[in-house]
Amino acid sequence: MSRLLSLYRGATTALGPLIALYLAYRMGHGKEDRERFAERQGRASRPRPAGKLVWIHAASIGEAVSMLSLIDRLLVERPKLSVLVTTGTVTSARLLATRLPPGRAWHQYVPVDRIAYVRRFLEHWRPDLALWVESELWPNLITETCISGIPLLLINGRMSLRSFRGWRRVPGLITPLLANFDLCLAQDAVQAQRLARLGAAAATTVGNLKAAAAPLPAEKGELSRLAAACVGRPLWLAASTHDGEEDAAASAHIQLAKNHPGLLTIIAPRHPARGPEIAEALRARGLRVARRARNEKIEAATDVYLVDTLGELGLFYRLSGIAFVGGSLTHKGGHNPMEAALLDCAILHGPDMSNCAAVAEALARAKATITVGNAGDLAREVGRLLDDPMERAARAAAAAGIAADNRAVLDAVLERLAPWLDRLSSHATARA
Repeated sequence: MSRLLSLYRGATTALGPLIALYLAYRMGHGKEDRERFAERQGRASRPRPAGKLVWIHAASIGEAVSMLSLIDRLLVERPKLSVLVTTGTVTSARLLATRLPPGRAWHQYVPVDRIAYVRRFLEHWRPDLALWVESELWPNLITETCISGIPLLLINGRMSLRSFRGWRRVPGLITPLLANFDLCLAQDAVQAQRLARLGAAAATTVGNLKAAAAPLPAEKGELSRLAAACVGRPLWLAASTHDGEEDAAASAHIQLAKNHPGLLTIIAPRHPARGPEIAEALRARGLRVARRARNEKIEAATDVYLVDTLGELGLFYRLSGIAFVGGSLTHKGGHNPMEAALLDCAILHGPDMSNCAAVAEALARAKATITVGNAGDLAREVGRLLDDPMERAARAAAAAGIAADNRAVLDAVLERLAPWLDRLSSHATARA
């Protein structure tokens, strides 16, 4: 164990009271689940299932959703396995409550990265295999998992340029952490190279699992009701938006409405808890807003339908046909454009798609996407797609083609995981 890693472990033990104060602050601001807070201290809220258990750890919504297709396949192809999924956010917990397959898959909050909490978590769950998703590299969680003899595999690994530069300053911490992973599958060749330079010697890639996800779900009856409320109106969607992008969407709407009577702009913020402040800002600009979280209906006079709810993007991608993917105008790295590609959308995004660069490049090469730099660009390009249904359909078809090509990624990932999964089978256990 490196000196820097030992120092980190000692500090997280000694600073226990300050960590407790910080968690209390987060709870007071709605960032922790009061009813399930004990899980963040490693205290499980349900018994461990009998048999072999695969633990999948993802940071938040995007990472967790990208694992759902993998979880489905694991449970079908490995009928004696159970799956535990951990995340750290309230929003991801709420979403997974409705999206995980019932019976053999459960969600728990990941323990805060203190040794006592982590050990308590591992002693209860005793996972037989741990799959880490993307870039959630908590030192105590990884180190204690390794000490417990649990095989660690990194899948869909990602290392942004900013994170890469930051980790390079502390090689004594990142190198021993990455050395604990028996397998490191990165999202693309760039990510694999960065992870390898930081210490994941065997880093490689078979593609991005986000590109292999199943289409987001939608309740057919609700989709029909929404379509009826919007019939005859031009509309478009700004999805997974961050602070600043709702304002860009509002500016675009105001410009577009001059030449597109009855225009409806749908805004689905990445963090629905921001709904009230977004609605207030939109109304301050003179826009008539209906909030989905308050069951406000889309009426003829509605300018913006604010989807401040969880797990419903599947409805609105299907409804709109034109989708701006957020997190890309405000330097957040962009969100997964394949969700829109799978649901017949022409896709727009900002210049920063670093979180899913390979997928974004493939879509761009196929002429499926349009890059916009500001609200003016957004208004111009959305207007062009509204005025030219043929171009909209051509870009959506190109996006669907890329999505279809990427479905083989899941097979490739499962093939790489097979040696560890096979060891969990009953006949392999008997031989051991």
